[in-house]
Amino acid sequence: MSSTAGILADAFDVFLLDVDGVVRVGADILPGARAAVDRLRNLGKTIRFVTNDPRPRRSEVFGELAAEGMAGSPAEVCTVGWTTGKVLKRLAVRSALVLGTAGLLADIAAACPDLRVNDGGPYDVVVMGYADTITARQLDEAAGWIAQGARFLATNTDPSFPTQKGRALGTGAVVAALQAATGQRPVVVGKPSPPLFEEATRGLDPRARVVVIGDSPATDVAGAHRMGYAAVLVADQPPTFAVAEDPRRPEATIRSLEDLFRPGTLTPRPRLGFPWPEAILPGVAAVVFDAQGRVLLVQRRDTGQWGLPSGHVEAGETVAAAVVREVAEETGLAVDIDRLVGVYSDPPSQVFAYPSGPVVHFVTCCFACRVRGGALRPDERETTAVGFFEITRLPENLLPMHPRWLADALTTTPTVWVR
Repeated sequence: MSSTAGILADAFDVFLLDVDGVVRVGADILPGARAAVDRLRNLGKTIRFVTNDPRPRRSEVFGELAAEGMAGSPAEVCTVGWTTGKVLKRLAVRSALVLGTAGLLADIAAACPDLRVNDGGPYDVVVMGYADTITARQLDEAAGWIAQGARFLATNTDPSFPTQKGRALGTGAVVAALQAATGQRPVVVGKPSPPLFEEATRGLDPRARVVVIGDSPATDVAGAHRMGYAAVLVADQPPTFAVAEDPRRPEATIRSLEDLFRPGTLTPRPRLGFPWPEAILPGVAAVVFDAQGRVLLVQRRDTGQWGLPSGHVEAGETVAAAVVREVAEETGLAVDIDRLVGVYSDPPSQVFAYPSGPVVHFVTCCFACRVRGGALRPDERETTAVGFFEITRLPENLLPMHPRWLADALTTTPTVWVR
């Protein structure tokens, strides 16, 4: 990983500036912000003002920033409410229950003039925004429609936001209540999810060097890295993380936008190299040998690839019980566990995008096992074929991580590898 020294502003072409906490707090423009934006414009930089606040209409935010001499045109302002309207238009839904302010409703109506909103239902989608007038009765109604199959969309999941008096209750707190009531995870429009970033950079040169400047490691910094952008954090002190690869670690930390024009060091980060997971789940895998030293493999119905018997751990189940169950379900064989081969979590190999949509990051415990009974049969739901293979004659289309697990299981010393 290399480093570049100099004025930070020279390293980027496009600046995505978080509004609340970087440009202003409440209605007050932060010291030095106006002068810094003017200087970026004079350098020919592209500026976008980005906010996760779902309450105001986009035109309101533009008007407020323009009155302060900040925003030059509406195209420079990208709000999560306005982006939510764009997302709903792309989904081509016909009806929506929207919980939020008049500003959110107005931006959705502008983007989707034919969309039926809050007309009594039935609804194709429930949109969870934020307003201090949202009631428990409205949340009950929203939960009911989600239970009946409506899509669950959240403008953002920030649990709080900065004000002159400190942190105030945010959308994420209300989204969490609805998620707890329904057991459903929403599709999130705002940071750190991609849609808001994608809308803010739509139409720009894909070769442009983009930086996100924000005050939240969890939303601004992690979201930037999820997109492959650089991130600069506005904070009094650089944050400390246990590992250098933590996606919340920014390339640089500044006290205010004025520091973009002072000498500083930028430490670039490599792109993630894998899709951002929607969930992290415990997984298990089994390296099963027969009496001739052949290894047990199954062919996956969803991808057509071959691999070791593997799956996830059910609630209330130990990893040992889970691997025995998975082998039995996928192959028909009963096995005993000999030893733990390793615990693997390397994201490029352990993040899976399923055809049904979810992206899951598995932390997998792999065990060496031996057969004690049963009869080979594929699981009609998950596998199309099952059998034992010579170690030197394995199928070519093996799942990426499985050759490593097999190689580790073949070592004579029962070393526990962490991957």
